[in-house]
Amino acid sequence: MRKIVHAVLTLLMIATGMSGMSGNTAVAAAADHTVTFVNRSGQTIWIGSAVNADGSRNLTGLPQLHDTQQATVTIPESGDPAYWRGKFFARHNCTGTPGSTFRCEIGDCGNLADRCVTGEQPASLAEFNFHRADPLAPWYNVSYVNAVSLSITIEPRDAQVPPGGTECEAVGCSERLLEVCPPENLTRDGAGKPILCTNPNRDAKTPYSDAVSNRCPKAYAWSKHDTEPGNQVMRQCRECSGFTVTFHRGI
Repeated sequence: MRKIVHAVLTLLMIATGMSGMSGNTAVAAAADHTVTFVNRSGQTIWIGSAVNADGSRNLTGLPQLHDTQQATVTIPESGDPAYWRGKFFARHNCTGTPGSTFRCEIGDCGNLADRCVTGEQPASLAEFNFHRADPLAPWYNVSYVNAVSLSITIEPRDAQVPPGGTECEAVGCSERLLEVCPPENLTRDGAGKPILCTNPNRDAKTPYSDAVSNRCPKAYAWSKHDTEPGNQVMRQCRECSGFTVTFHRGI
């Protein structure tokens, strides 16, 4: 049985200035990309993650972030498999005891605060394809195909773009997308505040997809958005140290 090299996952809360990995761990992680999450949503969020059904390893130890906080995770590209394909999202309006009654009104994915144990409920997504064997990877995009909860931007860090190249551009947007949600697709919380805009048909153009793409052209608004001529929804960045994913206010 092949030995599985477990994922290196580091949580670097800016407020603590934590450091000090062992020499072997530092070597293994040096070639792995990182993703830094920044919370500008105006509320507390819990980072959720899900992976493609291709052997990509589920992440654990995902952070809880109060407004203005940030944290970094290392993507497990070392070992077997030498790739990670998955997505990140913000869970919010969460209550309860982790491991027992913990639940989130938006992006719920189980009763654990630092990882997902079920499929996520509709939410805005930051999607990635990291693959050591793909000379064009990493690929990345923001997806509102299922729903809009918070607005998301993805920006590469330490990018080296070939002269005249167009890769490594930022995607997503910081605009408050819940403001343009068609009323029939809008969900409000108990106080009447908009918290979610749900796509009524992810595989077709709708008033939902038109409203989202008009306000945020560099993000998926429906599943076949990347087939539209001149679309700007997906990007690659062959030379970068990682990415910053920022969660912005939805309203």
